[in-house]
Amino acid sequence: MIWAIILAAGESRRMSRPKLLLPFDDRTIIEEVVANVLSSRADGALVVLGANRREIEAKIRHFEARTVTNPKYQEGMFSSVRRGLRALPASARAALFVLADQPEVPTSVINLLIDAYLRKKKGIVVPVFRKRRGHPLLVDLKYRSEIEALSPEIGLRALIRNHPEDVLEVKVSTSAVLRDIDDPKDYGRALKKNRLKERPLPDSF
Repeated sequence: MIWAIILAAGESRRMSRPKLLLPFDDRTIIEEVVANVLSSRADGALVVLGANRREIEAKIRHFEARTVTNPKYQEGMFSSVRRGLRALPASARAALFVLADQPEVPTSVINLLIDAYLRKKKGIVVPVFRKRRGHPLLVDLKYRSEIEALSPEIGLRALIRNHPEDVLEVKVSTSAVLRDIDDPKDYGRALKKNRLKERPLPDSF
């Protein structure tokens, strides 16, 4: 089984407010990401929470996705990678690491990665747009122990570097795999690019 691990524990420091709760079309950013994952061929989804846990959990309660809390989220994203891996069901054979601040990545891209993994039998599958690697990243769980031992400063990039022969690059037609939403400028660009109605940032959540 292939499980998606949605990394949603960050503190949104550059946005200065919880970015995953910002409006994105008729949903929030986190809802858009979870919906895209659950519409894909992934067998399940696990959302790793940390900062603003209660508010985010309330937004995604209506989705059929599991949640887990990362008490060490302030240590950085890689701590959420590890927490997600440890919470996967025993039946999982691969993990798709999804960034919760990439609402523009469509379900079709997720399906391309999953299909490539199943067909090509490579252990690391990464989307590529115009020769640049992006996210999500699909990893066979034969690397579970190695991931646990990786340096948090380098994270999953080290896994790719250590196993070039087992990396499969999948060409995609959208630059969304290269973009995430870190600050108000990114947010405004995402809304305009997707022709969504731009709204002022809420004062509070």
